[in-house]
Amino acid sequence: MSYECLEVAKEPPIATVTLNRPKQLNALGLALAKEIAEAMEALDIDPEVRAIVLTGGEKVFAAGADIKEMAEATPFDERVRTRMVFRDRLNRISKPIIAAVSGYALGAGCEMAMSCDIIVASETARFGQPEVNLGIIPGSGGTQRLARAVGKYRAMEIVLTGEFLNASEAHRLGLVNKIVPVELLLEEAKGLAKKIAAKPPLAIKLAKEAILKSFNTPLDEGIDFERKCFYLLLASEDKQEGMRAFLEKRRAEFKGK
Repeated sequence: MSYECLEVAKEPPIATVTLNRPKQLNALGLALAKEIAEAMEALDIDPEVRAIVLTGGEKVFAAGADIKEMAEATPFDERVRTRMVFRDRLNRISKPIIAAVSGYALGAGCEMAMSCDIIVASETARFGQPEVNLGIIPGSGGTQRLARAVGKYRAMEIVLTGEFLNASEAHRLGLVNKIVPVELLLEEAKGLAKKIAAKPPLAIKLAKEAILKSFNTPLDEGIDFERKCFYLLLASEDKQEGMRAFLEKRRAEFKGK
């Protein structure tokens, strides 16, 4: 597929999705949100791809929503445009997504980074939810994911003041997995994606699903879900291959079956 606002590069077993609206600082307008959802869904069912890197390039990840589109929008307009629906589709991708963040990740851009599974940041990365400065609040999960990532009190401060976190602060608070120089960002994110892609795909998929489940369920229910995933994987060919390879002291060849 071809896209107007995105660049998609496949390097099996990984793929890289790059936002490409440089003049708008990768602002997440309706067209870009739609293309992100479509690209991610296409990669999610692509048998050659096992992990995905999402980036905006070295200068900016995504500086927020497209304010020109939203300035005169009514609640009905936003509902009909289904902007949020496209963003919700990103949350249903089963393969691991690694955000490679450089420069600004603000508002909807920060929310999109937080909807990924791992965040690798460059030293120039800046995270924030400054929607309050525009008379609104985060609308794509910002208040919920940020509070879960950094805790209630720090999330309150970030959202209510609209101030930004630099890469070091984000890492210290647990929002970012690791920080690297700008020129090494994509290499680091791709390396991590390849490391994950080398693991058994079914186990990776269910591990991701189980971890995400922990944010929405009580502990007992989450453990029950985890156990069912564990039992299910015992019936997989990858389990047989993984354990046989371990006993035979050789490298396993996982097929996702």
